[in-house]
Amino acid sequence: QVQLVESGGGKAQAGGSLRLSCAASGGTFSTYPMGWFRQAPGKEREFVAAISWSSITTDYADSVKGRFTISRDNAKNTVYLQMNSLKPEDTAVYYCATPYSHSTPMRALAGGDRPDDCWGQGTQVTVSS
Repeated sequence: QVQLVESGGGKAQAGGSLRLSCAASGGTFSTYPMGWFRQAPGKEREFVAAISWSSITTDYADSVKGRFTISRDNAKNTVYLQMNSLKPEDTAVYYCATPYSHSTPMRALAGGDRPDDCWGQGTQVTVSS
C-alpha cells in the first residue's frame, strides 16, 4: 500500500505562488496516475488536477486551468502542484491521491466514498486578499 505525504502549503498573498509536493513511498509510484484535490471549509472535496504515470496526459479543473501546473518526477517518487496567480478562493486543504484501480477516472475520487483509494493527510493553503 502506497503512503502519500504532502508538503509545501502555507500562506500567500493574492497573486502569489506556492508549490505543493506529494512524496510517495511503499509502492511503484512510476505506474500510478496521481491527482490533487482540495476541500475548503464547509464545501465538498473537489478535483484540482491529475497526471498520468507517464506525464503525457494532464487534466485540470476549469477553476485552476492556466494558473496551476501538475508535474511529477518518478525518480523522486514525487508529484508537484505549482500554483500561480493565487486567489482567496484557492484557500483549502490540498490532498494528493491515487486510485486503487489505475483505470478509475481521477475525478471520481472527489466524492470521497471509495475506501480503497489512497490519500495523503493534506496540507493547508491560505490565500489572503
